Amino acid sequence: MTDPKAELYAYDLSAATWRKASASAGENNCVEIAELPGGARAVRDSKKPERVPLRFAASEWAAFRAGVLAGEL
Repeated sequence: MTDPKAELYAYDLSAATWRKASASAGENNCVEIAELPGGARAVRDSKKPERVPLRFAASEWAAFRAGVLAGEL
């Protein structure tokens, strides 16, 4: 059985397109997000892009986003 998280972390991010939140106003104190296959996302610290990004399955990302929009986080 294949581990879905292992597949996310095996995905090559060298050609990923990273974007910052529009609210960052050009500052480097925020996170950057890259879209992965299947609706998954990778997230990294804009101040330390060399660190290994966190990766979230589509369902995890949707739950996180819903929590933020609902003011739970």
